[in-house]
Amino acid sequence: MKKKEKVHKKINKKYEYPESAAIIFSDVKKEYFPTEAQYITEKEALHDAKLISKYLNKLKIYTHLFPANELLANRLRRSSPDLALNLVGSVKGNEYLASTVPALLELLDVPYTGAGVLGESLSYNKFIIKKLLQQNGVPVPNYQIFNSFNDPIDPTLRYPLISKLNEIHGAVEITNDAVSENEKHLRERLKFMITTYDQPVLVEEFIVGREITAILLEGLNTKVYFGEKLFNKPNTKYVFASFEDQWMHDGSAFKYQKYEDSLLREYVKRAFEVCKMADYGKFDIRLDSSGRYYFVDANSNPAFGPKELDCAIANILDLYDISFLEILKRLLLNTLRDSQGKKKLPIVKNGTDNETT
Repeated sequence: MKKKEKVHKKINKKYEYPESAAIIFSDVKKEYFPTEAQYITEKEALHDAKLISKYLNKLKIYTHLFPANELLANRLRRSSPDLALNLVGSVKGNEYLASTVPALLELLDVPYTGAGVLGESLSYNKFIIKKLLQQNGVPVPNYQIFNSFNDPIDPTLRYPLISKLNEIHGAVEITNDAVSENEKHLRERLKFMITTYDQPVLVEEFIVGREITAILLEGLNTKVYFGEKLFNKPNTKYVFASFEDQWMHDGSAFKYQKYEDSLLREYVKRAFEVCKMADYGKFDIRLDSSGRYYFVDANSNPAFGPKELDCAIANILDLYDISFLEILKRLLLNTLRDSQGKKKLPIVKNGTDNETT
């Protein structure tokens, strides 16, 4: 393929960045989403893509911004980018369809960032992720999947229980009312969520304790970075990062501080591999009063961007003095290396002009 030969030549000659990159983002229309809450988590997709584009332009990379819709294939063929940054969180409002984007990129032979088809598909089925982690020695809370709000409740589950949409991330419906202390409340939650979103609900034991977010950056020197959430939620019975905290408030509900544990690092690396992630991934973990870890969420394509976007990746890596520009450099070169089977390349700028379309 002509484009692929061009990338190969540049890598062998000067170890340069790609000349062009496609930034693919969610095509967001309000009518795609069943609730305002889910729409809120995606509505800034174009704005975020434009901001990331500016960082790529600083590296003299020409950028194309493409929404993930029915025109994407033709736009990729015409523009023939050297690689693609996959920022897609949903297609036509459905998160599970996000796996169609890496599938398309594979068909067109375009190197891309993030997980492949399998990793993206797994990420949008939390029940399967729980099973995979559990069967590979990564601790998770006791859980049950509900396809109907009338399903019998596993008698081994102990209250309090927290209920989550099985196929949607972004803390949608992880509200201040998400924790149930009795069956009546749980049944009401299940009925609302299953009816509104037309998908199963995952219920798990709520782990009282601390909350830690882990970011893994893959490469020849794979690194795991931890940020423990320090909450400012006095007089709150069940403390966790709710939808309101992450999307509706001014960021004052919690902040991050560094955290370190070699055992947890090994758990994260195992989870990353088991979940078939690539390049980067995010995990949320609860730590109980006995010092036991429980993985409560795994995301193969978390919100990605600089500190201006207030996303977990940028905020946690900032604790370690790692800038978003450095993350981009590593991501780009790793993607090209992986696509050509090369070793990690040194960072060299190509010095050409750039433009955003």
